[in-house]
Amino acid sequence: MVKLVVFYEKPFCAANAKQKQILRQSGCTLIERNLLEHGLDKEMLRSFMGEKRVEEWFNPAAPAIKNGEIIPNTLDEGEAMALLLSNPILIRRPLMIIGTERVCGFDADKVSEMLDRYIEPMPKINCMEKGCLEKKSAL
Repeated sequence: MVKLVVFYEKPFCAANAKQKQILRQSGCTLIERNLLEHGLDKEMLRSFMGEKRVEEWFNPAAPAIKNGEIIPNTLDEGEAMALLLSNPILIRRPLMIIGTERVCGFDADKVSEMLDRYIEPMPKINCMEKGCLEKKSAL
């Protein structure tokens, strides 16, 4: 079975490294993307947030959040999205695509449920139909 995950991360993030290790140990194949350089547009970024509250879109460990420069629960959706697009370090990580679903943040139970829904079987190849087996003639 193929477990494919598109994983948007901040390179060298220790938490993202642990999350990738968990996914690989559970048999996932990862397509890794640099969240800081990938250039997600507003609609694409919004699609990862789902029903989360605006303050849940933000990485609580980001310096501007920790030092009180930005207070996510005071922002409306438009203000929040503008900040996230202009400074991707603020985005809660990882962003993941599993099957047709998108998710922001790493909730192990939710990720496990998503993987269970979107495991794709490897294609079966009948070598006789494909002609990959030939009858050997007696010499």
